[in-house]
Amino acid sequence: MWMIPGQNQTWVSEFILLGFSSDPTTNSILFIVFLLIYLSSVLGNGLIILLICLDTHLHTPMYFFLCILAMLDMGYVTTTMPQMLVHLLAHSKTISFAGCWMQMYVSGALAITECTLFVVMAYDRYVAICYPLHYTVILNWGLCIRLASGSLVCGFLSALLHTFFTMSLPYCGPNKVNHYFCEGPAVRSLACMDTHLIEMIDQVLSILMCLIPISLIMTSYIHIAMAILKIKSTQARCKAFSTCASHLTVVTFFYGPSSYIYMRPNSSFSPERDKQISLFYNAFTALLNPIVYSLRNKDIKRAFLKVMAHGRVD
Repeated sequence: MWMIPGQNQTWVSEFILLGFSSDPTTNSILFIVFLLIYLSSVLGNGLIILLICLDTHLHTPMYFFLCILAMLDMGYVTTTMPQMLVHLLAHSKTISFAGCWMQMYVSGALAITECTLFVVMAYDRYVAICYPLHYTVILNWGLCIRLASGSLVCGFLSALLHTFFTMSLPYCGPNKVNHYFCEGPAVRSLACMDTHLIEMIDQVLSILMCLIPISLIMTSYIHIAMAILKIKSTQARCKAFSTCASHLTVVTFFYGPSSYIYMRPNSSFSPERDKQISLFYNAFTALLNPIVYSLRNKDIKRAFLKVMAHGRVD
């Protein structure tokens, strides 16, 4: 705690992350499970990045955005899980105020960037299916880089606003966060002032950051569905649907839990349930993304088999 000179008031200098359990045996089991999930997530996404970089056949806008998604997943899971793994075994579960600020900001920035990137990937599928003959002209590399850069700028600026609203509040005790990482709603509940107005503003921003991308994605897929239904060949129609299935699956995995956390009324805040839901979109989504894309994607599987057979991709 910091003591304010001339005032009988202390301010929090660190937080205690309570995590999932205080039982050492349970924590040991959770450590093994979460370590396997983390390593699998990093290795799976790392493999996707490696294959896309090595195989020239995968140097297309679709795989360029998929490569960025894999990087975001690796970064996102790495901002929270390594510290959670340490806290599962360590006696001390503290995180400094600055460390909490940084963790909240980086994880939020990567999450919002991923939200925006899903819109870009939906646009990529829209152009590929609705305008196949002009695909490479419309989605040239210059536009791809601008779209990816725009997603990053949007994510990091929006997260800065969200983090500023939360971490600028006065925290004078208690300092125990009922979560496994510094997530906004869990930390904000410890503020020693009325946070109703801040929560309203933050919730409006969160709803906009969820609803706008979801609306754009839905609009893209309505146009895609209309274009696919006009295709006469059943085989071509199935192939077109298949190219979108992976993206829709991943979007559902991510937006379902995150929308619940950030769009629900503050009165329904439930620390235990929120920890479990946050774990799903934070850890399990990063694990499932490479599985979904590799199982449903012939190009990824072909590149993987080439590497396994020859040790390189021609």
